[in-house]
Amino acid sequence: MEPGVCNRANMLVCRLWTAVSRALFAEFLATGLYVFFGVGSVLKWPSALPSVLQIAITFNLATATAVQVTWKASGAHANPAVTLAFLVGSHISLPRAVAYVAAQLAGATVGAALLYGVTPGDIRGTLGINMVHNSSSTGQAVTVEVILTLQLVLCIFASTDNRQALGSPAAMIGTSVALGHLIGVYFTGCSMNPARSFGPAVIIGKFTVHWTLAERLAILMGTTEVEKVGVESQKKESRSSSGDAEMGSHYAAQAGLELSILPSQPPE
Repeated sequence: MEPGVCNRANMLVCRLWTAVSRALFAEFLATGLYVFFGVGSVLKWPSALPSVLQIAITFNLATATAVQVTWKASGAHANPAVTLAFLVGSHISLPRAVAYVAAQLAGATVGAALLYGVTPGDIRGTLGINMVHNSSSTGQAVTVEVILTLQLVLCIFASTDNRQALGSPAAMIGTSVALGHLIGVYFTGCSMNPARSFGPAVIIGKFTVHWTLAERLAILMGTTEVEKVGVESQKKESRSSSGDAEMGSHYAAQAGLELSILPSQPPE
């Protein structure tokens, strides 16, 4: 191979590596910023407990900032769900999608670790991990998260379409994230982003609502809910039967005590 061809090939490889490494660092940085500022807004300080509006606005601003800083370098996915949607839509290749997701999860973990390190121990709590709140069932929580993530992905596709969008899509994507939090906080704390849920869970070491593929399929098929209902009904029946037995023994003992203290009468 001629020296000129080798030099051009090396330059092409260097440029490709520079572009890829820049994109991966952008995804790492964007997700880390999003998790640090967003999750930081849900921490419960005694002097000022966070409101839903405060959380929504903070996630809005964190998203807009992350997108504005990194969208030209990587597209500012900062979300494995968005990367998966771009992969399904044939906007990125599979190796690039896998690398993006790895960078996002690493950035989320570092952002959560940094937040954990600078937060006082009595304030950290569960570090804002996503949980099913109130009386919502698992199926309801999953449905809400799917709807919220869907509207976010649709907004990102529309905002980054060169045929429709002009300038940075940061404001519109941030608004979509805020919209999701105004509703989703009441159900799950609002994730819409697997990396946002993953980072704090890694630092705290609590993966209660992080399901395996088999568990997700079971929930979609409805078998998990049936099993839970069956187990809970069995527990209730066992508790009621044990309670009845204890109540019966209590009444029997009381009756025996009353008979023992009655005066004995001679037979007629």
